[in-house]
Amino acid sequence: MNNSTGNAAGPGHAAGRTAWAIAGGHIPLRSTGREPEHTSRDELCLLNTGAEDAEVEVTLFYSDRDPVGPYRLRVSARRVRRVRVNDLINPEAPPLDQDYGAIVTSNVPIVLQFERKDTSGSENGILTTLGLPL
Repeated sequence: MNNSTGNAAGPGHAAGRTAWAIAGGHIPLRSTGREPEHTSRDELCLLNTGAEDAEVEVTLFYSDRDPVGPYRLRVSARRVRRVRVNDLINPEAPPLDQDYGAIVTSNVPIVLQFERKDTSGSENGILTTLGLPL
């Protein structure tokens, strides 16, 4: 099977894109249940199928202030990494209960999935979607 870059998708071959967008970020303010497994959160799920480590940068965009970033992450070759947006600290922690968008870039192709776990009510909710490849 071929991916959009024409490379065979499989071990040692890079699947995905080097730039992704997320438009619907929102880290819920409240959580119910035991911490940390039931903390309301947004997560970036990053897949690197290639033979080279991915150097990833995340920039967050808001409706009422300048973008913040880059947050720098590494995804080892042929590995997956889940990163809670709540846990991004440097250059500053993202605010809770505020809408945001993100641009995620990488030096090598990766696949980006976005996930939200909302435990703020008695009914827990999970949303999962692919980021928009750019």
